[in-house]
Amino acid sequence: MAEEIEKSVPTEESLMEKISEKIHHHDSSSSSESEYEKPDSPSAVKAKIYRMFGREKPVHKVLGGGKPADVFLWRDKKLSGAVLGVATAIWVLFELVEYHLLSLLCHISILALGGLFLWSNAHTLINKTSPQIPEIHVPEEAFLVVASSLRNELNQAFVILRSIALGRDLKKFLMVCSFFVADVCCV
Repeated sequence: MAEEIEKSVPTEESLMEKISEKIHHHDSSSSSESEYEKPDSPSAVKAKIYRMFGREKPVHKVLGGGKPADVFLWRDKKLSGAVLGVATAIWVLFELVEYHLLSLLCHISILALGGLFLWSNAHTLINKTSPQIPEIHVPEEAFLVVASSLRNELNQAFVILRSIALGRDLKKFLMVCSFFVADVCCV
């Protein structure tokens, strides 16, 4: 019985020593020398042992470091809370209220246009300068190139649909039929 007590005391002391080493090792604010040691050194092997799940890098480095990792790990609490709040508001808006993205974009643009209209008309009453809204011109050449490529793609699709309807391409006809059958069965 006395032997068991004597064996447990050194184990507890060595455990306490390990804990104090770990605490004092992390308390140092200067750069750690273990970061610059070779991976074969005993302290590097010891550091690997204490990492959860046997990771070689800290979680902050795995997430890419910087602001995104700070947000994910809640190191910047205000920004993380803001991201969580915006994500929750978007979820509530689209899932629970069943609001649509197109409706949201239209309402935002109407509010922005109304605000600019009021600002430009009320500038004389509040002695402010009117907003400087730049003129936007779409170049004709770029628009014609996009329209021409879209026209070519549509004509190509109509040629394919015509060949399927006339029965000239049996493989594509069967693919289209199987697609529509699968679509009707899933609904």
